[in-house]
Amino acid sequence: MNLEKLTAKDIMRKDVVTIDANEIVGAARLKMLRQGIGGLPVLKWGKLVGMITFRDIELAGKEVIGLKVKDLMSKNVVSIKPETTLKEMVKIVREKGYQRLPVVKKGKVVGIVTQSCLIDVLKELLK
Repeated sequence: MNLEKLTAKDIMRKDVVTIDANEIVGAARLKMLRQGIGGLPVLKWGKLVGMITFRDIELAGKEVIGLKVKDLMSKNVVSIKPETTLKEMVKIVREKGYQRLPVVKKGKVVGIVTQSCLIDVLKELLK
């Protein structure tokens, strides 16, 4: 495995679970619980507009009742391209503290790189 040549498309999860910005927050929470994931890219008309995490919902507490995902999501989402290198991804995760990086191609979410994806690469290299 050549570290210099690894890109997002090589390690990303392609089965991305997303949610629409107009869904209610409870639906996002339920989706995350059922899928065993901690965050969802938020879409509006198929385009990435935000990210909502289980932590966002838990911290909001009872205040989420009646809220839509767009009311609680983080809007400053850092996305990457399929060609983004492993080195660039590690830099973003390390410097920004993000746990999830949506992979976007032509405006559409085509994958997601999580900290788990990066750890899996590391485990593979250590074999």
